[in-house]
Amino acid sequence: MTASTGKQGRSIDFSKYPDTLKLDLHDNVLTITLNNPTMANAFLPEMDEAMTRIFWDADADPDVRVIILTGAGKAFCAGGDIDAMHAGIDDINLFMHGVKNGKRFMQAMIDCDKPIVARVQGDAVGLGATLALYADIVVASENARFADPHVRVGLVAGDGGAIIWPKNVGYAHAKYFLMTGDMVSAREAQAMGLIAKVTTEADLDAEVARIVGKLNNGALQAITYTKHVLNIGIRQLFASSVDAGFALETVTGRLPDHREAVEAFAQKRKPDFRKKRE
Repeated sequence: MTASTGKQGRSIDFSKYPDTLKLDLHDNVLTITLNNPTMANAFLPEMDEAMTRIFWDADADPDVRVIILTGAGKAFCAGGDIDAMHAGIDDINLFMHGVKNGKRFMQAMIDCDKPIVARVQGDAVGLGATLALYADIVVASENARFADPHVRVGLVAGDGGAIIWPKNVGYAHAKYFLMTGDMVSAREAQAMGLIAKVTTEADLDAEVARIVGKLNNGALQAITYTKHVLNIGIRQLFASSVDAGFALETVTGRLPDHREAVEAFAQKRKPDFRKKRE
């Protein structure tokens, strides 16, 4: 892990970040790796907290010109941690804390001056898909898949997916994939405009390096302001919709269907959403 030593502005103190968020700074490129591979990089509470800070820190660090966001192992990110979901069923404050952190890191990604490139291998699911899609450029290997299956655990897709999916692919595709929770392959995602680039698994790192090199060696101020202009529409949608999305996700987090989904997962069975409950 290499710390930033910028003389102007604020440098990143890597020591305040958990091991489950691996950071490396080389040649003005900050690589952020979700480092929980035994759980397919599912978001642990400590990672949730760290993600609210890293994009602000990177934005303020003059040594950082470009950011790569990726996951360790075979998956990008499996989304929320099921244990944290289970704890949040009976603790509204814990649930709301996660909501606040989610809003903060998405806002930070939108507002960050530095271009963010998501390197996606394997699955990007739920919060993991949202994290990838809020990057400026998504480069995925052929084995990557994207899904926002909030509805499959009895929740509203309120953590930002309902904003970015229709913005990228239109309402017809967004309604299908967010209301069914179905997976979409990397090639399908590229064809419908959800992501920018797809490569073979063997060529993924080379393609990411090519794109990052263009950005790192380019006119960074012009790239930054182009990002700002392109994000005007996303910023407006985010401001007008994210609170409602999270509020409705919070409501569904207190309803029987979500409890049934979490308990079914723990018991390794399919949830029964048609069962009558008191």
